[in-house]
Amino acid sequence: MTASSTSTTAGAREHARAQEGAAAGTVRTRPVVPASAWPTPPDGVSPEDLVHAETVAGGGYTHLAVARGTHVRLTDLDGDACAHVLAFHAEQPWERLNVADTVKVQWQVYLTTGHLLLSDQGRALASVVADTSGHHDTLFGTTTRARNEARYGDGAAHGPSPAGRELFALAGAKHDLTRRDLPPSISFFQGVRVDDDGAPQHRGSAGAGAAVTLVAELPLILLVANTAHPLDPRERFTCTPLEVLAWRGDPTAPSDPRWDATPEGRRALDRTAAHVAARTARPTAGATR
Repeated sequence: MTASSTSTTAGAREHARAQEGAAAGTVRTRPVVPASAWPTPPDGVSPEDLVHAETVAGGGYTHLAVARGTHVRLTDLDGDACAHVLAFHAEQPWERLNVADTVKVQWQVYLTTGHLLLSDQGRALASVVADTSGHHDTLFGTTTRARNEARYGDGAAHGPSPAGRELFALAGAKHDLTRRDLPPSISFFQGVRVDDDGAPQHRGSAGAGAAVTLVAELPLILLVANTAHPLDPRERFTCTPLEVLAWRGDPTAPSDPRWDATPEGRRALDRTAAHVAARTARPTAGATR
């Protein structure tokens, strides 16, 4: 596209409209509206229940606000995505993901199916209900601009190797969150293990098609930055597209085996249920629905 082709309103319009048809991986995001038009809904999910659907290119980000009970599935489409995730209570965003408590309360640094994402109030923000990857990291957070500039030569949000903190800042701003509101994050699809000497070992990806599904136990704001892991040993910035789908569902209930799977998880879910009950108005006597 030459400079002259966008020097007029008509030219700029045609250039902008052409971006809609660009292939995933060459643009930052490629949303489909409505979500029900997504060509590959999850098995067993009605297209009408989809509330969010997009492909986030490598080096891109997304943000979404979802109701309690919403299922959110992240899929590493080509095998080199890295989904850095932050979660906030949508109704009181000062309550947010606490990675340290998520790890220590559950006695587990390697999250997978059955584990919870805990807030700084001891409540369950989300549950991991499906995981075909097993390659995740709760220890090393996301990348910084200084780190990416030193490693790749650029760390700006709109540069060729954007840092996760810069992408989170853009995503958070859409929900009136500032940099000081951004805690350490969890990342999915690029595995890290700590060896017997305490040294981190980057395990890379589980491969194309690996997916993780979360259930929102509270109304949530989710920020997702799809960018290279800070321990990725490759000299060149490498990150491939991430699919993000969300659909209507139900939160974990006391009848679900997950509720009593561990005493720590039960306490967190109990706190969550009590919080929801306290904020739910009792129907007025005689009111009609």
